[in-house]
Amino acid sequence: MKRHWIFGLAVMLLGAAGLASAHADPRGLWLAEDGAKVRVGTCGGGYICATIAEPKSRLDPQTGQPWTDKNNSDPALRNRPLIGVAVLRSLQPSGPGKWSGTLYNNENGNTYEGHLLELGPRTIRIEGCAIGICGGRNLSRIQ
Repeated sequence: MKRHWIFGLAVMLLGAAGLASAHADPRGLWLAEDGAKVRVGTCGGGYICATIAEPKSRLDPQTGQPWTDKNNSDPALRNRPLIGVAVLRSLQPSGPGKWSGTLYNNENGNTYEGHLLELGPRTIRIEGCAIGICGGRNLSRIQ
């Protein structure tokens, strides 16, 4: 009987660990594979958003100046600094370890269906989808 109790406790603990990871909190500072830093946090209406905290390099190699949102489809926004630009907007939970909203791709100025996926306790994936095809990048937790 004691073995059954220990087995039952182990099953409950493993189940609780799985439940905890399904409801993890992606807020924090994340490092992209290219060296850029992204801050995920709460924004208006209880949504989760992600903004560029630091570009992949201090200066844009094409201009020698700090990075701007130069590819934005709105010409009035092309000179704004890239730091602080929202790349994920209005994310809501859409499944275990998944949040969905919109993704702004500053590399081409387009907006897509966007997702933030929890791959593990220290890794997330930011994805954009168009016509059912998704692609993205993994990020590692800094803090």
